[in-house]
Amino acid sequence: MTDETTTQEAVETAPGGAVEAEQGLEQQLEALTAERDEYLERLQRLAAEFDNYRKRAAREQADIVTRANERLVKALLPVLDDLERALEAANEHEEATLEEGVRLVHRALGDALTKEGLTEIETDGRFDPHVHEALLSQPSEAEEGSVVQVLQKGYRLGDRVLRPARVVVAAAPEAPEG
Repeated sequence: MTDETTTQEAVETAPGGAVEAEQGLEQQLEALTAERDEYLERLQRLAAEFDNYRKRAAREQADIVTRANERLVKALLPVLDDLERALEAANEHEEATLEEGVRLVHRALGDALTKEGLTEIETDGRFDPHVHEALLSQPSEAEEGSVVQVLQKGYRLGDRVLRPARVVVAAAPEAPEG
């Protein structure tokens, strides 16, 4: 039996049953309305919590990026100091000191970037299209498809290629005429 059948039987059998049935339906309606309101409130609360979570995650991501940049900048500050010293030496026209200063700056910058995970892409051997960019093909006595000259070094950060090495690739030697 369903609630509707039970309610209809109560109305038909009891004197004054119509009033009681109406009150029963009103109570059911109030209960369902209260339940609906509770679910709606829970849904709204859950939506607000999710929105707060999304905002917090975005803030945390921005903080991570800021901290990573801060670490790199701190590592590069000594390089900036070395460059200033090299420029001061250049003003005094001390060529040997200037060259030495530039070498020190180059080494310091290379060390700082290496600590951050930067590595140079190898250019010895065969051309690899994943890490090399062939700018020219040149007839050579070297094995065909091997790298004969590096025009610009390439670098990786971890396992990701930041910039491919720009190279000249050996082609088959030209056949002598005649």
